[in-house]
Amino acid sequence: MTLGAVAAAARNDHRHSAGFPLTDVVRLPFDGYQEAGHTELNRYEAMVNDPAGGLELPAAFIVETIQGEGGLNVAGSEWLQELAAIAKRLGALLIVDDIQAGCGRTGEFFSFSYAGIHPDLVCLAKSIGGIGLPMALLLIKPAYDQWAPGEHNGTFRGNNLAFVAATTALQLWQDASFLASLSQSANLIRSWIQRLTTDFGIAGVYQRGRGLMSGVAFANHGTARRAAAEAFRQGLLIETSGAHSEVLKLMPPLTIEHDVLQQGLSRLRDSIEVALIKDRLKPAA
Repeated sequence: MTLGAVAAAARNDHRHSAGFPLTDVVRLPFDGYQEAGHTELNRYEAMVNDPAGGLELPAAFIVETIQGEGGLNVAGSEWLQELAAIAKRLGALLIVDDIQAGCGRTGEFFSFSYAGIHPDLVCLAKSIGGIGLPMALLLIKPAYDQWAPGEHNGTFRGNNLAFVAATTALQLWQDASFLASLSQSANLIRSWIQRLTTDFGIAGVYQRGRGLMSGVAFANHGTARRAAAEAFRQGLLIETSGAHSEVLKLMPPLTIEHDVLQQGLSRLRDSIEVALIKDRLKPAA
């Protein structure tokens, strides 16, 4: 919640917490936002290079490969590669916020691996803690690491117990059975969402995300909240995301048993059906 981080945030309710105008951040549309793509990135680069373009050289680009709170929107490989190339041409650092999407959440350890890019800095947290202990890491290419020992401090750094848990969690990535189980969980979720969108697609149900960071978006913005409330009544906790809380966000534990995962997906489908029925019964405004 530093002013720099709040300035880079998109949600107005987070930005307003600063209490005064936030500056020094230029916001570019995410891949696919209002049909945005390479053109917006290339136009920004041209304006920076134009002596009369009105833009300063950026210090860095910061991006989520999958927008967590933004609604599980996935950036395409080519878009990320173009972003990385522009950062290099402009002499700017490329920072990937992998706090939600990293540590295996999307199938591979880093969420950006599918794009073949090599960020200069990577923010990690969440699943790195192993058993839920608070833990956060900042990976920096050695050429850019100017910090003195202990200078990068904070609530989630330097916790000895969390380091032990995180070390144990990282060792799972050397276990073939864990990797196979993770892949199977991702396949179960993908198949479940495909069936859901096939069965309810006419009601405006869409697939979002990748791996164990997936979800379903609803054309009717209130459906996700009603489904989440119904799921809670059925003993299932699930959160929503997106600008209008229109996306149900599936983020089960990486080590979840497959029968437990299937039970949860079954309850969630029932909850979605109840929410869609309520949508149909809701009187027109």
